[in-house]
Amino acid sequence: MDLNSLLTNELQLGEFQKRALNNIGIKTVKDLLWHFPNRYEKFAAASAIADLIGGTSATISGKILKTKIERTWRKKMTIAEALLSDGTGEINLVWFHQPYIAKMLKVEDAVAVTGKIQKNKKGLYIANPVYEKINPDAIKIDRGLIPIYPETRGLSSRWFRFAIRKILKKILEESGNLEDAIPDFILSRYHLPSLKTALVCIHAPKKLKDAEASRKRFAFEEVFAIQLYRIKQRMQYDKQPCFTIKTEQKSIEEFLSHFSFGLTNAQKEAVNRILADFQKKSPMARLLEGDVGSGKTVVAAAAVFATVKAGHQIAYMAPTEVLARQHFKTFTEYFKPFGKKIGLVTSSECLKFPSKVNPGKATHISKSQLLKWVASGEIPILIGTHSLIQEKVKFKNLAFVIIDEQHRFGTNQRQKLAKKSVAPHLLSMTATPIPRTLALTVYGDLDLTLLDEMPPERKSIITEIVPPTQRQRAYEFIREEIKGEHQAYVICPRIAEKTDSKSLISLTMKSVKSEYEKLSKKIFPEYKVAMIHGQMPAKEKEKIMNEFRDGKTKILVATSVIEVGVDVPNATAIIIEGAERFGLAQLHQLRGRVMRSCHQSHCFVFTESNSQKALSRLKFLKEAKNGFELAEYDLKFRGSGELAGKKQWGISDVGMEALKNLKMVEAARTEAQNILASDPELISYPLLAEKLSSQNSEIHFE
Repeated sequence: MDLNSLLTNELQLGEFQKRALNNIGIKTVKDLLWHFPNRYEKFAAASAIADLIGGTSATISGKILKTKIERTWRKKMTIAEALLSDGTGEINLVWFHQPYIAKMLKVEDAVAVTGKIQKNKKGLYIANPVYEKINPDAIKIDRGLIPIYPETRGLSSRWFRFAIRKILKKILEESGNLEDAIPDFILSRYHLPSLKTALVCIHAPKKLKDAEASRKRFAFEEVFAIQLYRIKQRMQYDKQPCFTIKTEQKSIEEFLSHFSFGLTNAQKEAVNRILADFQKKSPMARLLEGDVGSGKTVVAAAAVFATVKAGHQIAYMAPTEVLARQHFKTFTEYFKPFGKKIGLVTSSECLKFPSKVNPGKATHISKSQLLKWVASGEIPILIGTHSLIQEKVKFKNLAFVIIDEQHRFGTNQRQKLAKKSVAPHLLSMTATPIPRTLALTVYGDLDLTLLDEMPPERKSIITEIVPPTQRQRAYEFIREEIKGEHQAYVICPRIAEKTDSKSLISLTMKSVKSEYEKLSKKIFPEYKVAMIHGQMPAKEKEKIMNEFRDGKTKILVATSVIEVGVDVPNATAIIIEGAERFGLAQLHQLRGRVMRSCHQSHCFVFTESNSQKALSRLKFLKEAKNGFELAEYDLKFRGSGELAGKKQWGISDVGMEALKNLKMVEAARTEAQNILASDPELISYPLLAEKLSSQNSEIHFE
């Protein structure tokens, strides 16, 4: 069977089903077969209805006596019901929000159902049981385990189960194996099943270990493909000509001597590695990963100084206008003693430093004039957002590209900025704690440098988990901080209150707008409170941030828009509402907003959850020494589906599971390196070459 065949050629699909499948990206046979179960349920030995006891789980086999559809009070919920008999008794089967089941089950249908036995005033019943028609013509695979699939509107797990079984039946009836992209010697070396075996065993396993072996195979395959792509990409990048930037240690030391602080050993090592890369024949491609407050910007500034000193240009790309303006302001301070010209280009404004009229300040200029000066080389340092990758932005001799918060840009965006006739050196930076396995996979084409040391004067943040009953105590602490001439953040997971259309109840999730109203009018009426979120115009956000930086605003209520890089040293306290709704790495970054000075900082983690799992995670946030520990914890204990793998990293849930296994990631990387070392064009591995070509869009991590 051709896995790339359209599903409409293999299955009879209605228009609604086509739309539902298309909404989740399923169009081909392969798309459907790679829609893996997220768990399995077991059909136990059948019990007699007469022996059932409420509160237990059981499997029953019998015949359907009747079906019906009912609507509950005020027609808010549709219920499908069926009456099942096995000769010893009868029991009601109930499905909520699934009226179609009553139409799919017919009187006299023989079925097997499994679920938890419950009891109400009408007697025993099973709510939302897993069921299966007992059909002698069904595909002959052991019915011991039932795959449970991720559902989408209108397509239940049961629909996926039977659609996939039809496809599997055709595959089993065909002679020969499916073409496998993974070479046989790799399958053998790591005891991985073939593609055909893995597909059958992940969708219809006889034993749980068969499904686990199949998931391991698909996890390895995904990470292996990404490693191949990344390593091949790096090999091609290394072949490009680049600028050789020679630096004198004395000039770098002179630049750093203007700072009021000394560099940590980790910062010094990072600077030395970058300067060494500048002198190689291949362009640098390095990821600088450092915890919040570890000093990545200073390292970048030293590298920028070396580049400018050698007569070349630099592009510094930030993910938001707020952060781009902040970097522009920081760099104007860093380079003021040296008279270096700096430009800022965003979608809303352009700035140039120093001003001809006032050499100590920046001035607004037209975008066309700024771009002329960049093209002529008169402005050597250009800072901006996505605007930097526009076709109109031309450099005379771009030798160095810095990308801040690397994971917020797709690989294509990074490549557009770096794709020149002479390749610029590339430094990506991130304060997002990344587990080692993820860094080896997603950033497999980058050399990794860690800033794992904090400035000695920086105090550790004090983090407290605050239950609802102790809110007032936290508010009073904030009031005392403000009296001491400090400021505070309040972070909410949502911009505005939202109503859940299914349950028709107002969600309890805190919102920026409602908290702003409460804090400004009821809790802190004596202080200026402001709010900021991503839906505001850029100029309004900049005005609000400037007033907060200047100390005019005492409390800033925000979404996670302030998560990355925003630097207000006078802010020493932060409240994070609904903390259980954030990942640990994000919580760590959020509290990092008040780790920007030598003052003692405090983080109050507000939670409405009584879940032991949620409280354990927050306790780890309080106890962890750094963001790297938190990232590893999140990957290990938080469900892969909660890690935003596909959305943020371009990796499926199965692939994210693989990242919990360092040995597997290292093995995939080793095999990819060995294959490309001997066959860089994959001439002997046409299926691998085809796989990389067909999956380019998936591996771009947009």
